[in-house]
Amino acid sequence: MSASVELQSLVYSTLIADAGVSALVGDKVFDGRPDETQYPCITFGPMDMSPDDMEGISGREETIQIDIWSRDGGRLRPCKEIADAVKSALHLADLSLATNCLVKVEVESMRVFLDRDGLTAHGVVSVMADIEEA
Repeated sequence: MSASVELQSLVYSTLIADAGVSALVGDKVFDGRPDETQYPCITFGPMDMSPDDMEGISGREETIQIDIWSRDGGRLRPCKEIADAVKSALHLADLSLATNCLVKVEVESMRVFLDRDGLTAHGVVSVMADIEEA
């Protein structure tokens, strides 16, 4: 299985299973934005990968962008709460992949801002993972 797909599946299942995240968004974690936006929700955004090979070990450093969306009259607070819950669920979490080896997962940054419509809060959580490929 692709290390990228396996990592995204792990992040998805971790977010869905986390009590703090599900209390705020339920099961509304999507790969891409749904046709009818259901606020609040979490979507997977772009990813970046850099090879990180060492002697005899094929590795990668992969960054996944997790987007958070809320709409509460232009308030940023709900989006900030979800971003913090995502960080709590993923940062330095003891997680493992079935095929590849997850060495470390950490939240590198979080950002929350108001979209141009003046109503939708948008959070961006950057999650980095070090993976040894099988």
